[in-house]
Amino acid sequence: MPNRYPEIAFGPAARERQRRAGSYRDYGARLETGGGDDRDPVLDTRRAAFVRESDSFFLATVTPGGWPYIQHRGGPQGFVHVLDSGTLGFADFSGNQQYVTAGNLEADDRVSLFFVNYPLRQRLKLFGRARTVERDEDPDLLARLLTIGTSTIRGMVERSIVITVEGYDWNCSRHIHPRYDKKRLDEALALERADAARLTETVEALRAENEALRAQLAAATENRVTA
Repeated sequence: MPNRYPEIAFGPAARERQRRAGSYRDYGARLETGGGDDRDPVLDTRRAAFVRESDSFFLATVTPGGWPYIQHRGGPQGFVHVLDSGTLGFADFSGNQQYVTAGNLEADDRVSLFFVNYPLRQRLKLFGRARTVERDEDPDLLARLLTIGTSTIRGMVERSIVITVEGYDWNCSRHIHPRYDKKRLDEALALERADAARLTETVEALRAENEALRAQLAAATENRVTA
C-alpha cells in the first residue's frame, strides 16, 4: 500500500514554502514519485513495534464545523493493537460523556494519530480513516482489543475504534525533551543499585586483601628485625 502522507499533508501552500526554504526535494517532491513504495506496508515491523510499545497517543478528528479536535488516549503498553499491516484498533473507554470524537467520526472518518516515545526522543505521525464499532455489534473484536498477552484491560468500555492507516511520517527528535516513567526509572535505579553493590563488594575484597598484605609485610619486617 502506498504511503499517502505526502498527498494528504503537502498542499499547494506547504509545497510553495518548501520550495522557498529549499526542502521541496525532501518532501513535496515525493508526490512526483507516488509518495512511497507500494511494496512497503504502512505498518511495517518498525512502525508496528513503535505503536505496540506506546502507552499513549494523541488522536485528532474533525468537527462538523471543520475544526480540529484532539484527544489524548492512554493505557498499558499494547493497548493499541496492530490488527494487520494496515489496520490499528483500540478499545474506547468511557470518559466525560461529551462524545466529541465518536460524534465527529460519524460525520467524517478522517483521523490523525501522533505517537511519541519520550525516552528515545522519537515520534510517529499517522493519517487514517476510523470507524466505531459499538460493543454489542462485535463483542469478539472488543474482547480482542481488551486483551494484552495473558492480561485483560479493566474499565468501562463502550466501543471499539478501528483505523485503516493511509500514511505515516517519522519526525526528527528536535525539541523532544526526554521524560521517563516510573517503571523505566525503577529499572534504571535497580541497575545502579546492582552496580553499586558490586562495587562495594569489590572495595571490601580489596580492603581485605590490603589488610592481609599489610599483615604479611609487618610479619616479614618483624622477622628481619629479630634475625
